[in-house]
Amino acid sequence: MRLFIAIDLEDDDYFKNIQAQLPNTGLNKTKTYHLTLKFLGEVDDETPIAKKLKKITLNPFTLTTDNIGIFDNENYIRVIWLGIKENESLVKLQALVEESLKEFNFKKDFNFHPHITLARVKSIPKEQKQDFVDAVKAVQFENKDFNIKEFKLIKSELTPKGPEYTSIFTIPL
Repeated sequence: MRLFIAIDLEDDDYFKNIQAQLPNTGLNKTKTYHLTLKFLGEVDDETPIAKKLKKITLNPFTLTTDNIGIFDNENYIRVIWLGIKENESLVKLQALVEESLKEFNFKKDFNFHPHITLARVKSIPKEQKQDFVDAVKAVQFENKDFNIKEFKLIKSELTPKGPEYTSIFTIPL
């Protein structure tokens, strides 16, 4: 099964209002909102992973949304994301997740960039790219605080309609 570790962010109206401002050309807008701490990939048995994650201790904290951006770059657009303000507790949580799972030899995330995916981009005709980028940059939203009290081990199943996520295990902070 395909797994990742994430923080669920539940305020559909907030994210949908931002998504409504995005261009409609070539997008698959996400329907659930999370901040990925670590992507694990294909795993046979989640039990030892869950046992390691349960040992992580950290106090609850608050995340604040910050900016909107594009991965990979303006010439090769794959993802539109909402960023998170720099947060020491978030960085610590991600490092604790990495450390707790090091014996499993998952690929280490050396360039953690906290974000919430708003949409995946299928394709944009070359002549429409600049208008698309300008429209993304023009999106208006207020920064929002999210109180973080837990994180999750999540199963991701790829379907023709996009990924479907199932929470396997919740780790309280």
